[in-house]
Amino acid sequence: MVFVFASILLMTLDQRQQHLDSLRSALSVVVFPIQWLVDLPAASQDWFQETLSSRRTLQEENARLRTEQLILKAELQKLEALEAENLRLRELLDSSFKVRERVLIAEIMAVDLDPYRHQILLNKGRYADLYTGQPLVDANGVMGQVIQAGPFSATAMLITDPAHAVPVQVNRNGLRSIALGTGSLTSLSLPYLPNNADIESGDLLITSGLGGRFPPGYPVAEVQSVIRDPGESFAQVFARPLAELNRSREVLLVWSQGEAGMDPAATEPAADEPAGESTP
Repeated sequence: MVFVFASILLMTLDQRQQHLDSLRSALSVVVFPIQWLVDLPAASQDWFQETLSSRRTLQEENARLRTEQLILKAELQKLEALEAENLRLRELLDSSFKVRERVLIAEIMAVDLDPYRHQILLNKGRYADLYTGQPLVDANGVMGQVIQAGPFSATAMLITDPAHAVPVQVNRNGLRSIALGTGSLTSLSLPYLPNNADIESGDLLITSGLGGRFPPGYPVAEVQSVIRDPGESFAQVFARPLAELNRSREVLLVWSQGEAGMDPAATEPAADEPAGESTP
């Protein structure tokens, strides 16, 4: 009874006059370390589990992001390749509008690895009306001509092949010459031009149309160097082909006005003409 009465008396005094606040504050300060020690094992366990969980989550998220990055990089490479192909096709399409003849886009299937022969294999043949001697161009200039046409594929010789020649003229003044292949993809030779010929570096060479093989007006090359030796009768003239001979993946096959309506069989070479030799 005594303790009950004392408890009631203390609660009444604490409720009415707040005499025990200071005692309660002192007791809370004394008890806090004990409470912290009692709660330490559980708090440590929670912190450890949360840390492990966060680390595992970060590792999984990092691995996922790395995988997504690789996938996105691969897709980006495909998009870049598609963008480049789209650009090439657009350039070829623009070129087809410029030439104003019947044209057909063909893909390069193979390239002759012989350093002394510059030939390519196309995925179009006689069933697409290709014929021997047909010129091919890219978005920048003349590439060469078909030298053998099969039913579904054709072999073409590039203008840099040592056996190839194309009649050209200087766009500035109409001076005519022959552009011969040198065996280098970056050089053509113009022989038999006298030292006093009106030709200089930077001149644009276009097809002259002579011989009937290449339609006139197609860009062929740009004159790179003109060497005039007083002791020689002719100047040494070299030009750089404008077509991207070693980078093009698609070519534009051109039908001239005369050939567009003709039977391809009528354009085959005569029996006494060598199959591998091109006629400018």
